[in-house]
Amino acid sequence: MPKYIFITGGVVSSLGKGITSSSIGRLLKSHGFKINMIKCDPYLNVDAGTMSPFQHGEVFVTEDGAETDLDLGHYERFVDINTTADSNITAGKVYSSIIDKERKGAYLGQTVQVIPHLTNEIKERFIKASDGYDIVIVEIGGTVGDIESLPFLEAARQMRTNRNSNDIVYIHLTLVPYLSSSDELKTKPTQHSVMKLREIGIDPDIIVTRSEKPLDADLKRKIALFSSVPPEAIIEAHDVKNIYEVPSLLKRQGMDEQIMMLLRLRSNIYNSTEWDNFVKNIDMIDSLKKVRIVMAGKYVKLKDSYKSLNEALLHAAIENGVKLDIDYLDTEESKDVIDDKIKNSNGLIIPGGFGGRGIEGKIYSIKLAREQNIPFLGICLGMQCAAIEFARSVLGLKDANSIEFNTKTKNPVITLMENQKNVNKGGTMRLGNYPCTIKKNTLAYKIYGKTLIQERHRHRFEFNNNYIRVFEAKNMAISGFNRKDKLVEIIELKKHPFFIGVQFHPEFNSRPLSPHPLFVEFIKASVKRRENEI
Repeated sequence: MPKYIFITGGVVSSLGKGITSSSIGRLLKSHGFKINMIKCDPYLNVDAGTMSPFQHGEVFVTEDGAETDLDLGHYERFVDINTTADSNITAGKVYSSIIDKERKGAYLGQTVQVIPHLTNEIKERFIKASDGYDIVIVEIGGTVGDIESLPFLEAARQMRTNRNSNDIVYIHLTLVPYLSSSDELKTKPTQHSVMKLREIGIDPDIIVTRSEKPLDADLKRKIALFSSVPPEAIIEAHDVKNIYEVPSLLKRQGMDEQIMMLLRLRSNIYNSTEWDNFVKNIDMIDSLKKVRIVMAGKYVKLKDSYKSLNEALLHAAIENGVKLDIDYLDTEESKDVIDDKIKNSNGLIIPGGFGGRGIEGKIYSIKLAREQNIPFLGICLGMQCAAIEFARSVLGLKDANSIEFNTKTKNPVITLMENQKNVNKGGTMRLGNYPCTIKKNTLAYKIYGKTLIQERHRHRFEFNNNYIRVFEAKNMAISGFNRKDKLVEIIELKKHPFFIGVQFHPEFNSRPLSPHPLFVEFIKASVKRRENEI
C-alpha cells in the first residue's frame, strides 16, 4: 500500500513549503523510493493560467499542458520527475467537478455537502496519484486557519481513517520569528499554529521550523513540549545560501530517517553523490569568473515571475563553471537606460509574456543585441519580438507587428493560424509538449544534437508562415519546425555569434543535474563574448 506525507504550513504563507516538500522528495528518492508529488491550492481559480505573475509568480506548464503553481517546478527540479495536471489540485477544479457531477445526477438526490462529498473528491485525487508509487507527498497551500484550506486539511485528516497509522505522516512547517530588539527567536507563533492544527484533528508527527537563525536545544525542547512531538522530530530549516542546500540541511538532522521510521520503511541504499557535487559547485560560485546576463521583461519586479528561467540559467552557469549575474531590465525604461544595460552585458535574454506593455523596449533591446553581436536568446514572446525587429530593421517592413499588439498592421509577422480564429481565447492556447523537427547544419542542431525534440509551450500567437521565404532570404533561418501543425518553432540569425529565438519554454525542462542545452550554449556564448572583451 502506498504511503502519504502531508505537509501543512502555519503563521504566514510563503514560508517555503514547496522547497521543503521538494527537499523531502529528493531525500526519499535518494533512498530508492518512487515518489509522486501533489500541490493543493485553495484558491477558486480552476488553474493558475489567468493569475497575474505579479501576484502569484510564474505559471509552470506540465508536459500534458496544465497551467499550474510554480511549486511544481520545484518538484520537477529537485525530485527529477515529470508532473501532470493531476499534480495540482485547486479548489476551483474540485468544486467544478462536484457541481458537474451534481448537475448530471451522480449523487442520486443527496444533499451535496463539504463532508463527505467535497472531501471524498479530494481524497479520490490523492489516491489516484498513488498508483505505481511508493510515497505520495502532498503539499497543502495556504496556512492552517484559512477558511479556503479547511476542506483540504479535513481530507488529509480523513486519509488516516481505515489505514494503518504508519501509512500517513503529517509534517507541519511553521515560523519561528527573530526579534532583533531582544536578540531572540520566539516560539509562540509555532505553539499557536500547532494548537490550531490539532483543533482541526491533525497531530503533527514532525515540525519543521523556518527561521533566520539556527535554533538551540532549549528552543527545540520547548516546541516539543508544547506540541507533543519528540525533540528529534523538531527539524530546523533556517536560511541557507541557496535552496539546493536544503536537502542536505534536512538530512543532517535525520529528517529522512524520521520519516522512514514513522512509515515503517527500510532502505538499503542512499545515493546523493551527484546532488552533493552540484551543491558544492554552487558553494564555489563566488570564486568563479562572472558572466553578466540582461533579462529584459515587464515582470522583473517580482523575480518569481521568471522562477524556472532563473533556475535554468543557474544550472547552465554551473555547467559552464561561471558565476551568473542577472541584471533585470524593465523594458518600459528609457532607451538610454536600455542602451547602457545591453551594451555592458555579455548576453541578452527576452522571456515569455503576454500583452503589449513594454514590447517596444523588448524590440529595441533585441535590435541592440543583433547589431552589437551580443548573444541573444528569445523565449516565446521573445522569439516573436525578434521576428518583429528583424522584419522592421532588415526587411524594411516598418509597420511589422503581431496582431496581438496591432490588429491593423499590414505586415502581421506574428498572427493567429486560420483554425485559431473566431475561437474563444482559451481554446487557442498551445499548451504542453509539442514536437519540433530541427534542420541539420544549424545552431539549433548543434545545440540539441538531434533532429527531433519535444518542448513545452504556453502561447497563443504564431509566426506567420507567409514570411518564411523573405526571412530566410536575409539569413534568418527557420531551423525548427512543427511539421504536423506547420508551425515555426525556432528562428536563428546565421551571421551572428549566437542569436536564436524559440517559440517554446525550454526552462521548464531544465534540471540541476541535467541543465537544458539551450541555456548551456547561451551561457557558453556569453562567456566567450566576455573573454573577447578582456
